[in-house]
Amino acid sequence: MDHILIFFSLILFSEKNCYASKTPPAYPAILIFGDSTVDTGNNNFIRTVLKSDHFPYGQEFPNGTATGRFSNGLLVPDLLASSFGIKEFVPPYLDPSLSVDELRTGVSFASAGSGLDDLTTLTSGAIPVSVQLGYFKSYKEVLVNAVGEEEANKIISGAFVLIAAGANDIIFNFYDAPARRFMFNITGYHNFLLEKQECLVKELYDLGCRIFAVSGMAPLGCIPFQITVKHSKGRKCLKHENTETQMYNSKLKKLSLTLPASLPGSRITYLDNYNPVMDMIKNPQNYGFVETNKGCCGTGLKETGHLCNVHTPVCSNPSEYLFWDAIHPTEAAYRSAAKTILKQLGKSN
Repeated sequence: MDHILIFFSLILFSEKNCYASKTPPAYPAILIFGDSTVDTGNNNFIRTVLKSDHFPYGQEFPNGTATGRFSNGLLVPDLLASSFGIKEFVPPYLDPSLSVDELRTGVSFASAGSGLDDLTTLTSGAIPVSVQLGYFKSYKEVLVNAVGEEEANKIISGAFVLIAAGANDIIFNFYDAPARRFMFNITGYHNFLLEKQECLVKELYDLGCRIFAVSGMAPLGCIPFQITVKHSKGRKCLKHENTETQMYNSKLKKLSLTLPASLPGSRITYLDNYNPVMDMIKNPQNYGFVETNKGCCGTGLKETGHLCNVHTPVCSNPSEYLFWDAIHPTEAAYRSAAKTILKQLGKSN
C-alpha cells in the first residue's frame, strides 16, 4: 500500500467537494466495512471472480455506469452519505484516482464476497474484513499526511462507521458448503463470528473511531439463490435459515448494547435489517414490489456476478423487484432500507 500512500499524499488538499450541502453534514465522513451490499467498487481493483463491473449492473446508476456495485444503481452507503449531507456517492478505497477531498469525507473498504471469517474469501480472492482493517490503517496515514494529525483524528472520531458483514460467512461456510460445520454447530459459529465483530469494533475504536452502526442480517432464507439451491417448494423462504438468522441478530443486538460500556465515548447502533426486509416480502404492495423471490436479471433464480451479463435479459421494471440479481437487492429496495436506517438512527427527514 506504500505506493497508494505516496500517491495520495502528493495531491494538494485544495480541491472543492463537488457535493454541496446548505447545512453542515451530520458527520464529517462515512467509512464502510463489509460485503457486496456495501462494496462500491473495490473488487474492480483486485483479482477475483466476484465482479459486477459490467452491464446490466449499474443500468440505473448515473450515465448507466457499471461501477462495481452489485445492484442496478445506488447502494445504502451512497444513500446515507447523501442524506447525511456528506457527498453523493461513496467511492471505493482502492480506486487510485481518488482525491484527498474524497478520502477525507469517507470511502468504502468493503469487498463483495467478504466475511468476518478469513476462510470465506480463501477461494474467491475477495478482501476479508481483517484486511479491510489494514486498509483503514493505511487510510488514516494518508489522512494524517494530508490534513495533519489533529484534523485527521477529528474526522475519524466524528465519522459514521457502518459495518455490514457475516452473511457470506454463514452462507458459504455453513449452509452451502460444510467447511465450518466440521468445527462448529450453528450456535458455535455464530459466537465465532460475533467475536470477530467485537474485535473489529474494538480495533477501530483504538484507531480513533467512535460512532458505529452494525448491520444485522436480512433473512438469509429468503435470498433467491438460497431458495433455488435448496429446491424450496413453491419458492418459499427457508424457515430454518431465517430462524437461525434471527438467533444471530439477537446476539449482535445484545453485543451492540453491552460493548459501549468497555469503550468510553463510543456509540454503537444496531441496525435491524431482518424485519424491514421481511415486511417487504410479506407486504410488497406497500413498497411498490410485485416480485420478491427472484431477481430481475435473467431467470432471477441463480444469476449473479458474471452470470448476470449482457446476454441475460433483465426485467423491464426493476423498481418492482426486491432483488436485482439472485442475491442482491435493487436500488428501490436499498432506498427503502436506507429510509428505515435513518429512522433507526433518529435522523429521518
